Amino acid sequence: MCIVCSPEFSNAIRALSFKSRRQFLCAAAAATAGALVAETVGPALADGSIDETLASGLATAPITIFVARKIVTMERDNPTATAVAVKGDRIVAAGSLDEVKAALGAQPYRIDRTFADKVVLPGLIDQHLHPVLGALTLAVEVIAPEDWMLPGKSSRAAMTPEDYRARLKSAVDASKDSNDWFFTWGYHGLWHGPLSRADLNKLSATRPIAVWQRSCHEFYLNDAAIAALGVTEEATRGKGEWSEQVDFANGHFWEGGLNFIIGPMMKVLATPDRLSFGLNQMVAYLHANGVTAYNEPGALYTPDMWTLYEQILGAPGTPMYATFLADGRGILDRVGLDKGLAAVEQQIAVAPAAPGKKLMFFPGQIKLFADGAIISQLMQMKDGYLDGHKGEWIIPPDELEKRMRLFWNAGYQIHIHVNGDLGLEALLDIIEKLMSENPRADHRTVIVHFANSTEEQVGRIARLGAIVSANPYYPVGFADKYGEVGLGPQRTDAMVRAGSVLKHDIPLSYHSDLPMGPAAPLALASFGVNRITPSSRVAGPEQRISVDDALRAVTIEAAFSWRQEDKIGSIAPGKIANFTVLEEDPYAVDATKLKDVPVWGTVFEGAIYPVARR
Repeated sequence: MCIVCSPEFSNAIRALSFKSRRQFLCAAAAATAGALVAETVGPALADGSIDETLASGLATAPITIFVARKIVTMERDNPTATAVAVKGDRIVAAGSLDEVKAALGAQPYRIDRTFADKVVLPGLIDQHLHPVLGALTLAVEVIAPEDWMLPGKSSRAAMTPEDYRARLKSAVDASKDSNDWFFTWGYHGLWHGPLSRADLNKLSATRPIAVWQRSCHEFYLNDAAIAALGVTEEATRGKGEWSEQVDFANGHFWEGGLNFIIGPMMKVLATPDRLSFGLNQMVAYLHANGVTAYNEPGALYTPDMWTLYEQILGAPGTPMYATFLADGRGILDRVGLDKGLAAVEQQIAVAPAAPGKKLMFFPGQIKLFADGAIISQLMQMKDGYLDGHKGEWIIPPDELEKRMRLFWNAGYQIHIHVNGDLGLEALLDIIEKLMSENPRADHRTVIVHFANSTEEQVGRIARLGAIVSANPYYPVGFADKYGEVGLGPQRTDAMVRAGSVLKHDIPLSYHSDLPMGPAAPLALASFGVNRITPSSRVAGPEQRISVDDALRAVTIEAAFSWRQEDKIGSIAPGKIANFTVLEEDPYAVDATKLKDVPVWGTVFEGAIYPVARR
C-alpha cells in the first residue's frame, strides 16, 4: 500500500491540533512556490531591446508573436512552425512569421525574439505523479539505485550493498549528535542487500531511524524508532493478512503491515516544514524539467491538505497546472458502493475546472486499482515468480468489477493501476463484460503503468477501445535485476510493450508516477526511445519507439488521456499558450542524448518562465 494513499494518513492530517494545522499552513504560505519559482525565474517579459512593436502609439500590443528557430506543434497537418501568436493565455496562430502576420490581419502585435535560437514544444506533461509522496520522499535523505537530480542538490546512485551501507552510515554520522528522527528513502534489497533492525541499531541505539523502501510500500525501523512510535509486537498479532506483513524481529513493515505504524509515523514524517519544503522543491524540480501540467490520480484529499495545495501548487508564480482524479478506492472503502458515486461527485465539486484555475479535479474521471506494485514485485503474474513468492491484489477482481460497473454505467472515464499480466487479464475481462452489458463509444479506459502484458492482451486492449499510459522507466530501471530475480530475462525485457501498443494504433502516453520514476518528460521519452539499462544493454529492442512518438506521449497523447486535447498538448489556434522551450532540437540530437537536451524554460498561459540557473 502507498503510505499517503491510506485512510490512516488522512486521519493523521485531520488529527493535527488546531495549533499544528495553523503552523502547517503558515509554514506553507511562507515558503510558497511563488517565492521559490516566480521570484527567481518569472514571469519574465522579453527584453524591450528585442521587441518589435508594430502598432504605432501602443505601449503594450495585445498580441505577441514569439519567433523561434523551430516550433514543434504536434499537429499532424502543421507539424512545424517558426512563429506563434499569443493573445492573453491563448494561441491565435502558428506557422511562418509571414503566415502568422497574415492570419492576424489588422490586429496590433509585437514580435518577441527571445526564442529566436531555441526550439519550442507544446508544454510537456507528466500524465501521472504524486505530489505529496514526491514531496516527502525527496525531502529526506535520498539513497537510491539511480541518480536523483533535484534543485540545488543531487543524489548519486548507490548500486551495491557496500556503497549503500557506507552512504547510510555517513548520512547518520553527519548529524550524530541529534536525537531527531533520521529518514532516508530509496533502499531496495536487490541492489543494496538485506537490511534488518539490528543493522540500523548499530548506526544509533538512541536516535530513531526509518528506512523507506524504494517502492514507498515498506519501512525498516530500529529499536529507537519502534519505541518512539509506541508499537509493540503484541499489537501486531491477530490481525490476519496485516500481521503476516510484519517481521517485528527485523523491524520490517510492508503493505498491510504499514497500518500498524502509519498513524504515529505521519506525525514525525509529514511535518509542516518537511511538507512545505518538499512541495516547493517538487514544483521547482518539475519546472526545471519543462513540466507545464501534471495529474495526481486518486488524490489525497483533506480540507487542510487542499489549502496547502492552493498555497503552494496554486501560487501565483507556479507555472503549471496541478490536476487531480478522485480516488475510487479510498472513497468507496469509506462510504460503500451505494453512496460512492455521490461522494465522488462531492469531492470533484471541491475544485471544478474553470478558467484561471491551476488546481482542478477532472469531472467524470476516477482512479481504481487492480494488482500490486512492480517495484516490490507484487504484481499478479500468470506464470508466477521464479522464487515462488506471490503477487497481491489491491482490489480483488470481483470487487473491482463492482466498482468499475458503478462508474462505467455513470459514464465515467476510468483510470486503472495494473502491473502484472494476470492483473491485466482480469481487467480486460471486466472491460469486455461491461462493454457487452453497456457498450460505450470512446470510453478511453486508461491502462495505467502497463508493466507486464502479452501480445494477445495488447490486441484485446485495441479491440476493447482502451488506451495506455505507461511508465517507460520500468525496463530501464529494473530489467537487469528483475531478469535475475523474480521474473527472468524474457518477461523483464518485454516490460512496457510500447512498440506493440503503437502497432495496434492504441493511444500511448507516458508518466513518471513520481517518485517511482523521474518526473522529467524528456527522460521518459528517452527511456521509451532507447530502453538502455544500467548495464548498457537494450531491453526489448523491438519495443523501442520513435522520437516523435515518444514526444507525443508526453504532450498531445497525455492530454488525450485526460480528455484535455482541445485545450493543451499541441500548439494550435484556440489552445492554451503553454510551451516548453529547449536549447537544442530533440529531433536532431543523437537519440541516446534526448534526455540531456537542456530545458531553457517554459511559457505558461502566455507568460515566460525561464529556469533558474544556479
